[in-house]
Amino acid sequence: MARKAVSKNHSLAGKRILISNDDGIHAPGIAVLERIARTISDDVWVVAPETEHSGAGHSLTLRRPLRIRKLPGKKMRFAVDGTPTDCVLMAINEIMKDGAPDIMLSGVNRGGNLGDDVTYSGTVAAAMEATILGVPSIAFSQATSDHHPCKWSTAEHHLSDILHKLGSTIWPKNVLINVNFPDVVHSNVLGTELAKQGTRKVGDVIIEGRDPRHTPYYWIGSARNEERTTKGTDLAITNAGYISVTPLCLDLTHAKTMKALKDVF
Repeated sequence: MARKAVSKNHSLAGKRILISNDDGIHAPGIAVLERIARTISDDVWVVAPETEHSGAGHSLTLRRPLRIRKLPGKKMRFAVDGTPTDCVLMAINEIMKDGAPDIMLSGVNRGGNLGDDVTYSGTVAAAMEATILGVPSIAFSQATSDHHPCKWSTAEHHLSDILHKLGSTIWPKNVLINVNFPDVVHSNVLGTELAKQGTRKVGDVIIEGRDPRHTPYYWIGSARNEERTTKGTDLAITNAGYISVTPLCLDLTHAKTMKALKDVF
């Protein structure tokens, strides 16, 4: 396949781009993101987990050393035997210490990161870590349905335009952007909408089994209790066939409750 020319008119043209994920260095979603990034800039670095770390959240490896492996070839691609957070921390503070990235892109995750998923997601956590380290960050996820192939072409088709629009925007230092592509073919995407975080909880089903020694084990199922119809939420918007864009704030302080508690304390 012929290499696409690097865009000179894109808002991120020539920028230093860091890419990571939680599905692992060999996941199809990170390949999608890398392909798009390399049509925008020649300065693209990929630093991702050796293996899948879905659901790792913002976890950091503290009780053992980490190892970095550069993948063969001239491209700057590295695998870290740790979490997504480890990868971003090592990328910015060690692998790319000669020059910090201008932007960090996480994903494309297999499966939407919607509602309360963002608190579990290693994809969002990678963007969160970069944000804490002062790098503007965007998390990308492709919604999927059980028993159907993931529609990677939807994310690939619309990614560059989303990146161009966000790349020409400035948002606060403690904010990251969470983007979810709907589970429809790219030609059926209805547009892009700003969305607030919705509500859905993974793990409503717990499956009990017995191992070969008859010792019980428990497996947290993927069933979700979710509210898809609340107007304006990321869940409702992606379910309707739109790309959802949600700014997430790292400051978890609830200002209204803070004000109310002043009378108590």
